[in-house]
Amino acid sequence: MIVRDTTPAELPAAGALRVAAYLAGGFLYKDDPYVETLRGLGSGGNGVVLVAEDAGRLLGTVMLAELDASSELARHPGEADIRALAVAPDAQGRGVGRLLLRSMIDRAAERGVRRLLLSTLPAMRAAHHLYESEGFSRVPGLDWEPAPGVRLLGYERRLGPGDG
Repeated sequence: MIVRDTTPAELPAAGALRVAAYLAGGFLYKDDPYVETLRGLGSGGNGVVLVAEDAGRLLGTVMLAELDASSELARHPGEADIRALAVAPDAQGRGVGRLLLRSMIDRAAERGVRRLLLSTLPAMRAAHHLYESEGFSRVPGLDWEPAPGVRLLGYERRLGPGDG
């Protein structure tokens, strides 16, 4: 398995993988307006999208959204958001998510990011465990609601000279 930058031609497949993973996990419903957001992440050239691939098959994806007007949490230079970590349902439990997350941490550090931020649903307990095991901390002050009744939990990881 390798982690690499996605190609523009693969962005629709990466978006479909995200949607399939969120639906399979019960974190999204079929007609949810967020489906189209998930599908389109990275297609505007605003961020870095990585994919995990094995034998030509995409197993997972994650996005780094650097500071800009569309940032969910990043507000200051040196901050960036990790968005939409997703692993194909039949590839879960194989370390794909951990490899993607570590690769994105390295990529962020190489790009000069000093504070990585992310949001996650309270029900995404496996993701919480992964983030915490990779050095992210819960920051309740980063919690927010993108839509009424949809609460997201905030996490951060500070990057330093040993990262990347």
